[in-house]
Amino acid sequence: MFPLSRPRRLRRTPAMRDLVRETTLDARDLVYPLFVRHGKGLKNEIKSMPGNYHFSPDRLIEEVGEAMEEGIRAVLLFGLPERKDPEGSEAWADDAAVQTAVRDLKREFSDLIVITDVCLCEYTSHGHCGVVQDGEVLNDPTLDLLARAAVSHAQAGADIVAPSDMMDGRVAAIRRGLDEAELDQVSILSYAAKYASAYFGPFRDAADSAPQFGDRRAYQMDPANAEEALVEVGLDLDEGADMVMVKPALPYLDIVRMVKDSFGVPLAAYNVSGEFSMLVAAAERGWIDRERAVLETLTSIRRAGADIILTYHAREAARLLGK
Repeated sequence: MFPLSRPRRLRRTPAMRDLVRETTLDARDLVYPLFVRHGKGLKNEIKSMPGNYHFSPDRLIEEVGEAMEEGIRAVLLFGLPERKDPEGSEAWADDAAVQTAVRDLKREFSDLIVITDVCLCEYTSHGHCGVVQDGEVLNDPTLDLLARAAVSHAQAGADIVAPSDMMDGRVAAIRRGLDEAELDQVSILSYAAKYASAYFGPFRDAADSAPQFGDRRAYQMDPANAEEALVEVGLDLDEGADMVMVKPALPYLDIVRMVKDSFGVPLAAYNVSGEFSMLVAAAERGWIDRERAVLETLTSIRRAGADIILTYHAREAARLLGK
């Protein structure tokens, strides 16, 4: 008890605070999400996500090279197609933007970890994550298409495929497809607990993936549910997921902690577009200190139990951590 107990003794200097710090954040913990599209010489800013861009594969190489110099070692790729159809067939096309970018990146940076998002929403004309019939998103017919996309990404050189669709059984279908294609060393990072969140708004602008009717609450999780997340994670691990993800991060830090405590497997959390854009907007208005807020935000995600953080702040955070 005071005056014998004085916790402030361990906060007196930067060196002392570093010595007793419980949670550490490193650039190697971060994954940098990127958007790639067909073309050459393209670097077009996404209005709702300032500082993020649509890249053509050649400009993507420049961006990733600079990020690696700052300490980033992993990227997550989203693709924008030239054409859309009801099945989203460009998702598994060998010459699609993601597949092209994967080959280029792996050729240029042999030690880069390339993760690809596996979903159909960017590629379908209706904007949903699966096959649609009579206004309903069908689960089972979607699985083969997701597996085809994942195998196509892996054949291009992806190290990790990350299904984000939330269809039941998709991890097993993808694992089976990869193994049958003799790609058994490719890992699966499952978006295991992906919530039907309002924080995805800027991403849907960036990926041109807003549903043309209805919403995604019939397959993404209800924000009110917590125990269901443990069921979803357990199922995906049983089906062969190597890593799991909670998305979004900040409104679901309790879920991050629950998953980490319950399973103890490599755990990712996605600091999503809405979280990013809100912080940027507040900083632009002078309401918060951007640099401090970025590091505090990402540290909170690590403290909750995430081993891996997917964030649009990746380059900025890496630079700050390198100071």
